[in-house]
Amino acid sequence: MSPGAAEDLAARAAELRRLLEYHGRRYYELDDPEIGDDEYDALIDELRAIERDHPELQTPDSPTQKVGGAVVSELTKVRHRRRMLSLANARSEAELIAWVERMRAHLAREGIEDPQFDYVVEPKVDGLAMSLHYEDGVLVRGVTRGDGETGEDVTHNIRTIEQIPKRIDGAPRWIEVRGEVYMSLADFEALNTRRAEAGRSTFMNPRNSAAGTIRQLDSRLARERPLSMWCYQVGETEGISFDSHHAALDWLSEHGFPVNPDIARLRTAEEVVARCEGWQERRATLPFEIDGVVVKVDDAELQRRLGVVGRDPRWAIAWKFPPTTAVTRLIDVMWNVGKFGTLHPFAQLEPVHVGGVTVKLATLHNEEDLARKDVRPGDDVIVLRAGDVIPQVISPAPHVAERRDRAPVPRPPVRCPICDTPTVKGEGVFTKCPNRVCPGRRWQQLQSFVGRAGMDVDGIGEKQVSALMEAGLVSRPGDFYRLTADDLTRLERFGETSSANAVAAIAASKERPFGRVLFALSIEGVGTVTGRNLAQRFRTIDALLDASAEQIAGTPGIGPIVGELIHEQLSDERLRAVIDDLRALGVRMEEEGPPPGEGPLAGKAIVLTGTLPTLTREQATERILAAGGHVTSSVSRRTDWVVAGERAGTKLEKAERLRVPVLDEEGLEALLRGELASEERNN
Repeated sequence: MSPGAAEDLAARAAELRRLLEYHGRRYYELDDPEIGDDEYDALIDELRAIERDHPELQTPDSPTQKVGGAVVSELTKVRHRRRMLSLANARSEAELIAWVERMRAHLAREGIEDPQFDYVVEPKVDGLAMSLHYEDGVLVRGVTRGDGETGEDVTHNIRTIEQIPKRIDGAPRWIEVRGEVYMSLADFEALNTRRAEAGRSTFMNPRNSAAGTIRQLDSRLARERPLSMWCYQVGETEGISFDSHHAALDWLSEHGFPVNPDIARLRTAEEVVARCEGWQERRATLPFEIDGVVVKVDDAELQRRLGVVGRDPRWAIAWKFPPTTAVTRLIDVMWNVGKFGTLHPFAQLEPVHVGGVTVKLATLHNEEDLARKDVRPGDDVIVLRAGDVIPQVISPAPHVAERRDRAPVPRPPVRCPICDTPTVKGEGVFTKCPNRVCPGRRWQQLQSFVGRAGMDVDGIGEKQVSALMEAGLVSRPGDFYRLTADDLTRLERFGETSSANAVAAIAASKERPFGRVLFALSIEGVGTVTGRNLAQRFRTIDALLDASAEQIAGTPGIGPIVGELIHEQLSDERLRAVIDDLRALGVRMEEEGPPPGEGPLAGKAIVLTGTLPTLTREQATERILAAGGHVTSSVSRRTDWVVAGERAGTKLEKAERLRVPVLDEEGLEALLRGELASEERNN
């Protein structure tokens, strides 16, 4: 290598170290990252490659040789008995197989030929790594990872986490339990709602909220922000040892520590790859955030022989998912018209790769949310895309507030962007297009009609609705039921098979429950729950149309103002014409099942959590309602049963705490048959 090239390489290594120190500090210490995981990993991979090929350029303080950042808080520093390591990454089957081959090569050099690996695969929860210290079975200290060598004593906040045992029976003289402290998605959303209502800044993601909470000096603040923990490893011990990682996890579970029930022990790399890909597919359905899957060699002796390289154990690796957040430039704020005329802002973005796709547009929800977030054209903004959720702008990037040349605050347009009608400010906080026949409103209403919460027509989505409207085939809900397969095959988006399937799905939707039909009609003030309540109370469309505003207002969940609003719309001749058309076409316009107060579940409150084997949440809800019961969203002492499926979250934990009976899908079926409804609960 020429002297000039060597100088360039050394300069690049120094620049990479500087960048990694800077971004590592923002992530680990300030909980305010400026770049995503992919960008950070690319930087450290580049530095690791340079140091591997040119060992003379490696420095003792290189980010490749340590974890996280320095401890810079007012909390007491605690040195770890054993370093808390980080993990190398794999992002494909090829990279995971290469990791296995590297382990085999290393063990061969150790004199172990053809080692037989068992693997433990567990979710990589996106939270804050934590070390719990127990002396003679008593929790004496909780310590953050810090820089891997030294962490921060946060025992006062750790004690607020109900899941963590404060004392364990049959414990050794000393044991260290490691895990991840996190905030569930439901608790995170509730926390941000409370902060927004109080006029305070919101957290970017659950990890930031968990990290910010665990570092509070006042434990009362931590107690107000519910945290959880998954335990994933036993660290230093005195008086006990384990011959495998899985045996250690079993011990933790048996002694009351929260260990993820979906952790699996597998025999082949092919099984590991399939498991990792399965976790990635399930990612959006989990009640907590994960950013990958951790794969570990199970055998403790093999772990010891494999050892550590730099900051990473050779015997473990993280299969990383595409990041869910990214930073990009906000080009402009645009406006859509909702199905009730409300104007909704959305962001036009410089294209950015996030969550496995390229994002150009993202929602800003509503004008109140836009004002609260204070994002403006030209700002660098943080974009979130999790699973199949619509991409959304979370906030300006952290450095934006320092700019003095920001664009003016975006305001709602004075004329409707779709029909050019002058907009009005409603009684609430939102600007509206008052034109009830605005094409934008009509499109929203039609796609809502066939949408999942409405008539749930498989094969007819937003793009198909647009194509049908442009072709003049659909202008009001009843037109869907007049479509033929020949009509659809003439359109670009339909083939013969998809056309036939769509027509069959449309016909099947005529049997949707009456409450779903009421929601699908786009009556302002009627959501999915209100639709079910109206259907249960009035039983038929004629009884509802004949009801007074006062009678409608007497329905559970509806007060005088909303009752008057619904009554006014039901009196509109255009809506009545739509209803008559749908009734003539055979759409269900009456409620089935027993009236309220009748049926095997009359008066019973049931909470659903997790994923059931054969029933969707909507199907389970409809069957409970048909049996006379009602479904509530939160668990309390007044809850009669909790029905828990796979990946049940904090609702299941609360049910167990309150001793509320928990059933699986088979138990729910028994309830619906009336076999358990007469039993006394909490026996």
